[in-house]
Amino acid sequence: MNPESPVGLHRVLEPLDADGAPTSLPQAATRLDADARIWPGEVRIDFETLNLDAASYRQLHDKHGGDGSAIRAEVLDIVAERGKMQNPVTKSGGMLIGTVAEVGAESTLGLRVGDKVATLVSLSLTPLQITDGLADWDGLGERVPARGHAILFSRSIAARLPDDLEPELALMVMDVCGAPALVARVVGEFVSSRGLAPTVCVLGGAGKSGSLALAAARQAGAGRRIAVVPTAQEAGMLAGTDLAEEIVIADARSPLGLSSAVEGAGGPADVTVVCVDVPGCEQPAILATAEGGTIIFFSMATSFAAAALGAEGLAADVRMLVGNGYVPGHAEYALDLLRGTPSVRTLFEKRLRSH
Repeated sequence: MNPESPVGLHRVLEPLDADGAPTSLPQAATRLDADARIWPGEVRIDFETLNLDAASYRQLHDKHGGDGSAIRAEVLDIVAERGKMQNPVTKSGGMLIGTVAEVGAESTLGLRVGDKVATLVSLSLTPLQITDGLADWDGLGERVPARGHAILFSRSIAARLPDDLEPELALMVMDVCGAPALVARVVGEFVSSRGLAPTVCVLGGAGKSGSLALAAARQAGAGRRIAVVPTAQEAGMLAGTDLAEEIVIADARSPLGLSSAVEGAGGPADVTVVCVDVPGCEQPAILATAEGGTIIFFSMATSFAAAALGAEGLAADVRMLVGNGYVPGHAEYALDLLRGTPSVRTLFEKRLRSH
């Protein structure tokens, strides 16, 4: 048996080398041990809600033609086979909320039995076991009522749910909390080092991560903010709010269409933030970004090879950042943005009611 590892190597069942030692970290592993018995440094969570990430759910929805029963069956199969919720196509997972059921004697996460928490690490690396067969989920939405347990390692991250917000609302915010924190950091760099109030363009500006990114950009000192959305309906969600000066309806997958639309709204952008959950937005985002600008990719549908090769092929001098979902203090920052930005809170509450 492998010794306990703070990053969860002891829970990796496949792949192993000839001596039985794991050859990958839990996120890249094909199968994890989801046994409910915890090691001294671990914490067990009894969960009540899983939240699938947008790219993963879209892929499952499209694959099964919107058949909720088939989507539910595949999620159950994935978790049973892998010991975690990791879409085999997108490689992504999501997050969960639940109650701390057991805390190992050597845990450093600062959690106590009975705490209501949201995990801030992906389900793609979290040992997971579902016990209710997802009986209360119709398969037609990212938010999944579920029963079972999950295991957190010493290097995992979880946050106690705030008392002033509905748990499901807090989960929606925490699911994308890395985006606004990194946008604020990047915009702040432009302001402090270049003395520039940058033009910020957010692809998917009416979505969860997109609306928070716009709010963060404004708070950090951005100049013009451009929201790109795919439909008039989503444009209407932003109309009349203080989130963006310009709202553009455009296909984020169309290189010339997107760059032309952004230019017409006051671009190209100094900072482009990709928050859409469809593939093919890499080169359009590059073309919509000014020389010396920065692109932040937050979508799990992004092909990072396409982004790198696309920038090279276009001779584009842009900095490209991978939004890895973690910035110190990201959860509380995003929750404070929600509390302090009525237009964002309204968007989130509408989405919550529609699910």
